[in-house]
Formats: sequence, structure tokens, C-alpha cells
Amino acid sequence: MPTDTTAAAASTGQQAAGTSGRKKGRKGRLLVLVLVLALIGGVAYGAYWSVSTVRASFPQTKGSITLEGLSGPVDVRRDGYGIPQIYASSDEDLFMAQGYVQAQDRFYEMDVRRHMTSGRLSEMFGAGQVDNDAFLRTLGWDRIAKQEYEEKLSPATKKYLQAYAKGVNAYLEGKEGKDISLEYAALSFENDYKPGAWTPVDSVAWLKAMAWDLRGNMQDEIDRALLTSRLGPKQIADLYPSYPYDRNKPVVQEGGYDENSGTFEAEGGSGDGDGSGDGAGSELGGGTGAGAEGDAAGFESQLTGLQRVLEDLPTAVGVNGDGIGSNSWVVSGEHTVSGKPLLANDPHLSASLPSVWYQMGLHCRSVSDNCRYDVTGYTFAGMPGVIIGHNQDIAWGLTNSGVDVTDLYLEKITGDGYQYGDKVVPFKTREETIKVAGGASRKIVIRETDNGPLLSDRSDDLVKTGKKAAVDSAAPDRGDGYAVALRWTALDPGRTMDAVFAINRAKDWDDFREASELFEVPSQNLVYADTDGHIGYTLPGKIPTRAEKHDGSVPAPGWDPDYEWTGWVDQDELPYEFDPERGYIVTANQAVVDEDYPYTLTTDWGYGARSQRINDLIQSKIKDGGKISTDDMRQMQLDNSSAVAKLLVPELLKIDVGDEHVREAQKLLEGWDYTQDADSAAAAYFNAVWRNILKLSFGHKLPKEVRVKGQCLWVEPANTTGPADEAGKVRECGQRSASQAQPDGGDRWFEVVRRLMADEDSEWWTTPKRGTRPAAENRDQLFKRALIDARWELTAKLGKDIDTWSWGRLHRLFLDNQTLGTDGPGFVKFVLNRGPWKLGGGEATVNATGWNAAGGYGVVWVPSMRMVVNLDDLDKSRWINLTGASGHAYNAHYVDQTEKWAEGELLEWAYSEKAVEDSTTDTLVLKP
Repeated sequence: MPTDTTAAAASTGQQAAGTSGRKKGRKGRLLVLVLVLALIGGVAYGAYWSVSTVRASFPQTKGSITLEGLSGPVDVRRDGYGIPQIYASSDEDLFMAQGYVQAQDRFYEMDVRRHMTSGRLSEMFGAGQVDNDAFLRTLGWDRIAKQEYEEKLSPATKKYLQAYAKGVNAYLEGKEGKDISLEYAALSFENDYKPGAWTPVDSVAWLKAMAWDLRGNMQDEIDRALLTSRLGPKQIADLYPSYPYDRNKPVVQEGGYDENSGTFEAEGGSGDGDGSGDGAGSELGGGTGAGAEGDAAGFESQLTGLQRVLEDLPTAVGVNGDGIGSNSWVVSGEHTVSGKPLLANDPHLSASLPSVWYQMGLHCRSVSDNCRYDVTGYTFAGMPGVIIGHNQDIAWGLTNSGVDVTDLYLEKITGDGYQYGDKVVPFKTREETIKVAGGASRKIVIRETDNGPLLSDRSDDLVKTGKKAAVDSAAPDRGDGYAVALRWTALDPGRTMDAVFAINRAKDWDDFREASELFEVPSQNLVYADTDGHIGYTLPGKIPTRAEKHDGSVPAPGWDPDYEWTGWVDQDELPYEFDPERGYIVTANQAVVDEDYPYTLTTDWGYGARSQRINDLIQSKIKDGGKISTDDMRQMQLDNSSAVAKLLVPELLKIDVGDEHVREAQKLLEGWDYTQDADSAAAAYFNAVWRNILKLSFGHKLPKEVRVKGQCLWVEPANTTGPADEAGKVRECGQRSASQAQPDGGDRWFEVVRRLMADEDSEWWTTPKRGTRPAAENRDQLFKRALIDARWELTAKLGKDIDTWSWGRLHRLFLDNQTLGTDGPGFVKFVLNRGPWKLGGGEATVNATGWNAAGGYGVVWVPSMRMVVNLDDLDKSRWINLTGASGHAYNAHYVDQTEKWAEGELLEWAYSEKAVEDSTTDTLVLKP
């Protein structure tokens, strides 16, 4: 869905464990020490922390349990990987059992998630989370979720949410914290926190966290404004090139917008473009609102503060940045071995332990009006239903569309109001109390304009700099200062929870399309296949329209009515395809439509490196009548081919490097097939060269606000203060975390470099001499410098002997238990964390084991799960999760799928009752 995996519970726990950048304090250190003593045993609390205590929270998976509220017995059948399949005779029993079983395996994760979405982390983890809570309260996810539940959702959905909550609470009843998870047992030494009852709103609120990390181009909006401190409009445009329609096909290739009917037609028209359309950044400096030269510079200091706040927030389901995304594609029976469609999906999210996904089957013993579901797939612990998967008739997958549904506004504040046109409008305000474990409660006041909440109220930097920011002459007087507000579709109540259930029970394309219209936030690419042989694609979502002068690419002046959102794109005007003649559909975060589409969906599509590679792989299989199998789809998911290597290696091999040691490394690239296998020395060296090309040509020219923390450079003064050296330069150090810094090396940077290749004397190819490293005045000189720097970088990291080099030694995946395993003594990390795994793949490849080139080579995001659905025989479908079903650190199913995931294997995916019965190892009966 998308797009660490970090499950919100996991990543929130990471912040709680001390990686938020705030000091943990004495109590936090004491907690870790107590845990160490507990785990070692025999010291202090050793008797209390026995093996039985550690195992006390493991779920009962055999026998029977009586649950008050069930109307009939429910069977919970688990296979050898602990994956549950639930069988019930009514909808309410089915979802009540789902709540109970997910709580058995993952309640601690669920509890931390709901504290994150409601801005109540401080209740669990103390004063170190107050700032995060204040920001999350300002966004108001739980408040909006409550409105959705009370005002928007259907009676049936409310009934399911209530049943789910009843199941969770049935699990909690009578249990102490230590009986629920080891983490609660540890927390009991820190404070007297005890988990409270689950509510339906807790489930709905998770959709807001999911939407936050799939929110579109907000990061690009911030970055473009920050770049103005050092770069001019033309330079910024170089770094945000237009989408290459002539090379990378959009999702919808057969269809177009009919201006006469005002609808999008799935047949007729063309998706081919000439690549000449306006792309992200092409109008920067063109004098449009806050994106103009003066106003964009005025945002620099405010947005730097905002970026710091955003970095410190717990990541819900992924790192929002270039390169991250997802793959899904569907192939019709015309091109498959079975004669029926195949559908593949692998969302790319940040790595977490446990995985954000939870595999599960929800089966009515007999599908009827009383019990309408027979569905299986990937769910989120804490939410009823299935997010991605299949039922008896259809299958579906999701990727993030990247549609722009957020805008930042600069607001002119005056006293208790803000300027709109020639009037001062009073703020909407509310006061909230943040309870703090072990400390005094804090009160905050939240202010909102019609454009949304003031994010700047949560940052001292934003408040101070809002009084100093420069704007152009058209802006109103500063008054008491400027503020930054957020307009975002997810801050309006919606019906996405209704969509989940409607899709789960859809029987055909018409049902699916009708259900997808309810999927308002986040906007997703939905691919479809059914057992009758049809395939399709649709883009749902609540997508704003904007006035002509505002395309959403840069922040806007909130005082100018001409920059308001003007409405929403009608559902029948949104793109879709159904049974296209080519016989397949690919979505991998590329452009959805061509340049003729009348609405600006975004200025920041992914650039299509992954999507075009998938298109090419499919075409290579089906040419001359070839057929695609389930395993072919799996192999495509594992494709490691590097598009940028194909572009650069021929040129790199022409460089005369001179030095024999550098030449030794350069020879690794001779005959390399551009695949990034874990054991490939060539892949290791090329990626080091690529990283150094980016650093030399772009990284050293970017402002400190987007460079990686700790990277300090002597640069010409530009909107900065500090001691200057004899040459008049000042020392500036990067301010951004390694996983968010630029240049990150994603497919936008592929496109930037591709377009500069022919201009060998571009200013981007220049870099000064540093130490003993030579200066560069053109492309080939810079490439030579990168070859040299990469050789010595890898010598330091991997050793002088290139025969020992491998990509996997650099490109490693660590899975950290995000609540107790991210900080503290090494013994705790050793016990709770897993890894490393040496991985192949890379940035913007189909096997998207992403890494941020500005920060290093470590794996930042991954295919968080993989699945291939076979619509001819659903029992021949295959799936895998990043970790395992269990969130209990010592349970056998904690990471029992990870090794197979790393090897690219898929597990059997039982669906029919007979297949489930054959795969069952444990059966638990829930009795009324």
C-alpha cells in the first residue's frame, strides 16, 4: 500500500526507545538495565524473569477458549508458519475472532500504534514523546477518525468494527501486562502503564497513519523551497526533470479523457507522449505565488524547522521520499500458462520487526447474507478485514499513486487571526492535554486556518523564523509573523474503511469499481483480476483540483484566495483500464496518465525505471507467443537489473584511470551484466561509484538543509552566518537524517544524470580538489574522480583485496525490535534483534531493496511482502512476509519467513477448505 516496513507500532517504539534524538534520561537507562538483568536471569529480578514469564504471552493455538459475545463456534486453524485461517458462521463472529487472534499475536504493536495515532505516546513512554504527541495532536488523526466513525461509515462497517473491538477486549480481559507481551513486563519497571480497552475508532485511526506516509509530494514541496538558498530556478529545474513519457510508459496506455462527455474512457486514445510536458520544478521561479523566487526563499527557514519536526516523528509504514514505492502488475490469461490471469504485488516499505503486514484468511463456512466473506491476504494488526489479497472471485493489489493531496501554505498571522484576502479571520482553536507517564501533564493549544492546522505552532524554530522570513512585495505586512499550515485530504472525514469491506466481498469488476470509489485516502493504484479472466486498473481517491496558477509543486500563499483548492476530481473522470488489448497492466509509481489528461494529478510522479523494466520483462516473455507462469512472476519480482548501470558503465569503462589499484576495480565492470546480486563485486563497486558521482556532482552543491547530518563542507556564503576562512568560505554541516537526505539516488536522480550525460561541460560535472583528490571540470574528469574515490572507499569498508568484495557485504538488512532493540546495551540488541541479511537488489530496481546514496549502502526499505495470485487455481497462489506472524520476540514465528524472503522464495498459500485443512498444524476453537 502502498509504500521501514516500519509498522507504526514498531517505528513508534523506535522513538520511544531513544532514537528520536531526545535524551532518554535516567529512567530510560534504568529500564534497559532492568531488562538486561531480567533476561540474563539469576540477578535481582532473575527469578521473576523466568522462561515461563517470557513465554506467558505466547498465544494459545490449540484446544478451546470460551468468548462471551460469540453467536456460534469459530475455528482458528494455523499452519506451520503460525498463519491463521478463521472459519465462522456470521460476519460479527468472523471479525470478533479476527480481533482476538490479532491481539494474541500483535497486541503490543496495536497498542503502540493507537497511542501514536492519538498523540498519546507520552502515556506509555514518558516526557521524551511530548513533542511528537503535540505534533500528532495538531494533525488530529484520532479526532478525524472519530468523525468518520460517527458521521461517515455505514452501519455494517460500524458493526464489524465493534465486533473486532469486542474480540480484542475479550483477549485483554483478566490479563496483566506481562501476560500480553514481554514489553509490558519491561514497561512495568518504568511506570504503572496498563493497556486500556480497544475501541472501533482505534482501528479507523490507523488509516490516517497509513495515509501520512503515502501522502504524495509534501517532501518534494519542502525540498524545492529549501533548495532556493543555494540554487537558482534553472538549477532546481535540472534536479526535477519532466517525466520521460517517450521512454517510460504510464499506467494507463489504452484510453483517454473524452472532453465531450467529460469522462475518462478506458478504450481508445493513447498513453504515448513526447516527453515535452511540464514536469516537477519546470515552472519554479516563474513568478507563481510562494513558488516564485522571493517567496520560495522566504520559506527556507520555516521549512527547515518543519523538516526537523517531520524527521523526529515515528514512521507509520514507510520512509516518504524518492525511490520508495511498490510494484504490482497483472497479466491476462491470453499470456499465461494456465489461461487465467496472474496478479503480483510487493509494496516497498521500511524494514521493521514485526512486519507491518499480518497474513490471515477470513472464511464464512457458507457465504450468505448473514456471512458474506471468504477472503484471504494481508491485513494490518489493529484493523478488521483484508487490505491486499483475494476472495473466491477476484484478486487485487495496491501501489501508491503518488497523487498530490497535500499543500503547505504560508499564513500571515495577526493577533488571534490570519489574513485571507483583505480580511482577518479568527483561528479555529482547541486545547488538549497530553498526559505524561511519570510526569506532569502538558497543555497545548492547536490553531487552524481554513487551509488546515498550523504545523509551525509545534516548532520553536518555525515561530522564530516566521518573524524573519523574506517574502516578495506582494505579500502582506508581517504583523506578528508568518506560519505554516497543512492542507491534506486525510484531515477531512472519509469512507476508506467502508471500501475495505466492500472490496473484500466484491464479485466482479463492477463491484470492484464501485467499492474503490469509497477508497478516498490515501489515493492508490488498484490492480484487479478475476476468475472469469478479466483484468483491470482504477485510480480512486479524493483528489483536489487547484486554480491555474497553483500546481501544488511548491508552498503557496495562504492569504491569496487564488491558491485555494477549487474542488475534487469526479470519480468518473479518474483514469482506469479494463481488459486492455496488450493483455497486461503495470503499476510501479510511474505516471498514471499521459500529458493530455486535463487535471494535474501531481508534478512528482516516480520516473518509471521500475515500471518500464517490468513492462520489458513481460514483453520479453510473451513475444512470439510465450506464456507466463506463477514462478515467472516471482522471478520478475526478484529482478536486480540496474538501469543506471546500463547508462553509466559503458562511459566509465572509457576512463583512463592510471592508478593500477583503481584500474583493478574498474575491470570488475567489464562484462558485468548489470544485475545486483548479493555476491557481486561489480555491483558493490558500481554502486560506490554511483554514490560518489552523486556526491561530487550534486551533494556538495546542495544546501545544508537537505544534506546528511555530519557532512560538513566549506562553501561560498549563501543565506548563512558563520566564521569564514581566508578564501571567504564558510563551514556548513548537513542537517538531515541519513535515510531522508539528498541526493538519495532514486529514479529521479537516474533521470537527472541521464539528461546531463550529453552535456559534458555542464556546471554540475565540476568539483573542486579536496585533499589529494583531483578537481574536475567536466563529466569524464568527475567520473574519474568518482572511480578513484569509490576504490578507496571500498578499500576502507571491505578491504584491499577486491576478490573479497560483494554487494551484500555493503547492502545489509537489519531487523530491529523497535521498542527494546534500538537502544541500550549490546546484549539486549543481540537477544531481541535479527540480522544482518546480505541482500541483492537496489535502488529503483524491481527488487527494490532501497538504500539512500547520501547516507550509505544499508537497506532502508524493502519489498515488505510479496504475493502472486493464480486466478486459475487460487490454491496455487504464493505469498511471503518480511518477518512472521508473531510479534513476540521469542516465538517460533517471530522471523520464520525472513530467510525465505531474503532468498526470494514464496510460501504455499492455502485458500480452499481442503487446502487449509491439509496445511493446518494447530486448531483453536473459540466457543460462545
